[in-house]
Amino acid sequence: MLVLLGIGVVILGFVLRANPLLVVMAAVLTTGLAAAWTPDADLQVMFEAALATLASFGKAFNDSRYVSMVWFVLLAIGLLERSGLQERARMLIAKVQAATVGRVLWVYFAVRQVAAALGLTSLGGHPQMVRPLVAPMAEGAAEAKFGALPDRQRFLIRAHAAATDNIALFFGEDIFIAIASILLIKGFLEQNGIVVEPLQLSVWAIPTALSALTIHSLRLWLLDINLKRALQPKTVEAAE
Repeated sequence: MLVLLGIGVVILGFVLRANPLLVVMAAVLTTGLAAAWTPDADLQVMFEAALATLASFGKAFNDSRYVSMVWFVLLAIGLLERSGLQERARMLIAKVQAATVGRVLWVYFAVRQVAAALGLTSLGGHPQMVRPLVAPMAEGAAEAKFGALPDRQRFLIRAHAAATDNIALFFGEDIFIAIASILLIKGFLEQNGIVVEPLQLSVWAIPTALSALTIHSLRLWLLDINLKRALQPKTVEAAE
C-alpha cells in the first residue's frame, strides 16, 4: 500500500498549486522509493531504486512519439501568434453577426467531440487550438456585442474555452475503439473476472458523450445569459 503515497503527493501538490512538472516528478520518485522500501533496506538500495525510477521516467519520456515534434509545434504556434493570429481570429468572428460566446464554443465542442470519437485526439488541444484560436474567437464574439471586456468576464470566457476542450475530448475519445482508455478499462475489468469486448465499451460510451454534449450545451447557453446580464447594462449606460 505504500506505493499509493504517490497519489497523495499529487493531491498535495495540486492543493498547494505547485509546479505540475515538479509534482509529477515528486510523485514518481515517491512511488518508486515506496515500492523498493523494505524494513531491512539500506541507503544504497534506496539510492539505486531512485536511479532506476528516474531512468524509467526518462525512457518513457524519450520514447514518446510527441517529444520530437513538441518543440516544432510550440515554435510554429509562437510564430503564428507573433504574426497576429489571435487578432485575426477576433476580427473574423466579429464579422459574424449571429456569433455569441456560447455558440462559438458549442461549435468547437461538437467538432472536438466528433474528431475525438474518430480517434483524432490531437486535432485540438489547449496550446495548439484553445489559446491561439478558440479563446480569442470567443472573446471577439463578446467584444463585438458588448465592447471592451472586464478582466472578470474575459477570464471567465477563457476558462469556459479550456473546459470545452477538456470535456469534449474526455467524453468523445472513449467512442473510438482503439483508444488507450478503452484498452485500460478492458484490462481492468478482465483482471476482476469481467470479460467485455472493446466494441461494447465504445458503444456504451455514446450515450455518455451525448449526455455531455447536452449538459455542456446548457452550460454554454447559461454562459451567454450571464454575460449579457453582466455586460449589457454597461453597454446601455455607455451609449447614454
